[in-house]
Amino acid sequence: MAAPLDLDQLQTFVTISDTGSFTRAADEVHRTQSAVSMQMRRLEERIGKQLFEKDGRSNRLTEDGEKLLSYARRLIHLNRETLAAFDDRALEGTVRIGIPDDYADRFLPEIMARFARSNPRVELTVVCEPTPGLVEHLKRGNLDLAIVTHNEASASSEVVRREPLLWVSSANHATHEEKILPMAFGRPTCVWRRAACDVLERMDRDYRVLFSSFSATVITAAVLSGLAISVLPECALRPGMRVLGEADGFGLLPDCRIGIMRGHSARADIMEAIARHISESLDNISVPFVEEPGGFDFATLTSAVRGRKAKPGPALPGW
Repeated sequence: MAAPLDLDQLQTFVTISDTGSFTRAADEVHRTQSAVSMQMRRLEERIGKQLFEKDGRSNRLTEDGEKLLSYARRLIHLNRETLAAFDDRALEGTVRIGIPDDYADRFLPEIMARFARSNPRVELTVVCEPTPGLVEHLKRGNLDLAIVTHNEASASSEVVRREPLLWVSSANHATHEEKILPMAFGRPTCVWRRAACDVLERMDRDYRVLFSSFSATVITAAVLSGLAISVLPECALRPGMRVLGEADGFGLLPDCRIGIMRGHSARADIMEAIARHISESLDNISVPFVEEPGGFDFATLTSAVRGRKAKPGPALPGW
């Protein structure tokens, strides 16, 4: 029988992928860099494939390395779930988390499933509100943790994901060609609304706000019905939407940075556990595939998105 894979080696392998560096990974797993390199040589020998290749001064995953990465994550998560199932000291209690509904549809299923499997004795209470409301709930002690749009001015959250903010319209309507652009936005305090208005004014484009709501469902409905144009992060794209770019006369928007904010819960163990699960979940969630007749070329969009991630765009100034 073939010898089983070493979970410590797999954990180091995943950490190298996540940090992008053997040196940083060594710090994360509390080993020397030479020990990490030895672990990876042994893993390559066990797999029988080259997992890393030189890219200038750094190392990047080969095609076989990318293939192993998904299996490694699953094995590590299954190991954690198995240990948790037999741990008499497993986390118990209730944790209250908040998330804007812009992110909820895309992120919550993975977060909830991953955490519930590893912590079956913890009850999750979820509140969906815009970021400013969630911040107030945290201050008042009504929430233990929240996923928010990062406030660059105060750096009050730990950034766990960055996405491009995109102009969106209906794929089946020519709303973006109207002389006075009809817009659907969040409330006047919404940072995405302020960023979009700033770009429109610099472009000297005439527009009017036709719909205003804190509900992402309302904004999405206005866009898909062809009544208005809006701005959404990449994770909020839906089938039937068209992404508008510079070729359509729309300027580049700031990036959307998604962060975690912690409250003042006495259960730091639960907070750190769910924060870790959220960070891992968001790291594993891919770009949504949106296909629509006459819409954008998704391969081109994905390429553009990757380029922007490599070279960060301007950050959102705040809420």
